[in-house]
Amino acid sequence: MIEGFSKQALTFHQTTREVFVGGSGPPIVVLHEVPGLHPGVVGFARRLTAAGFQVWMPSLFGTVLRPVGLRYTASSLRMACVSREFTTWALGRSSPVVQWLRALSAHAHEVSGGQPVGAIGMCLTGGFALAMAVDEHLAAPVLSQPSCPFALTPARARSIDCSAEELDVVRQRGVCVLGLRFTGDRMVPTSRFRFLRDTLGDRFEAFEIDSSLGSGIKPWAHSVLGVDFVDEPGHPTVAALERVLGFFGEHLR
Repeated sequence: MIEGFSKQALTFHQTTREVFVGGSGPPIVVLHEVPGLHPGVVGFARRLTAAGFQVWMPSLFGTVLRPVGLRYTASSLRMACVSREFTTWALGRSSPVVQWLRALSAHAHEVSGGQPVGAIGMCLTGGFALAMAVDEHLAAPVLSQPSCPFALTPARARSIDCSAEELDVVRQRGVCVLGLRFTGDRMVPTSRFRFLRDTLGDRFEAFEIDSSLGSGIKPWAHSVLGVDFVDEPGHPTVAALERVLGFFGEHLR
């Protein structure tokens, strides 16, 4: 269904999902954004395989390869919000689906012969990579525009969908974490990245793209590596991609 990727039906915790696997090298779990596994996310995955990584890409919601549209995005977001698998509102909790994703990353670790694993979450799945980093084999978590819990109050803005216990494990492990956001993105407020810096110290690296008025970036830009990625030399999103590739190379090779 996705050229260059094999489709596998993998079952963990009594739940079966489609997972698309492509490339060779250190494994990276790619968690798609809302509304689903759209062509922009697949394009990002292809850049990872071209850089010498193996991608494990589960379909969590939406329709595989369906282009992004307003109605499609709204319906996918609505379904995710009411699903018991995803925690979009609660403070201090990771989503139940993270347990399945941890099992997937453990499987990728085993299949790859014990290589360390990377993970990147985007938008609604942005914080999942952080919660997955409680496992010893998860060596490189990337949080691209982590949007949960929805920042409707100051407390939710200064938080992320990961329990205090999981955060403590990640901190004790000394794992380096990379975060990406546009500075004007209200779904990923400055206070969320400040919270991550306060919690993880210098182990948290923030790559923030100026999207203020006059910056040349749309003020409503949100999806750093997907919908709002601009594949032009010198564009800030290309620099963000290069940093992600460098981060994975530093911690997985």
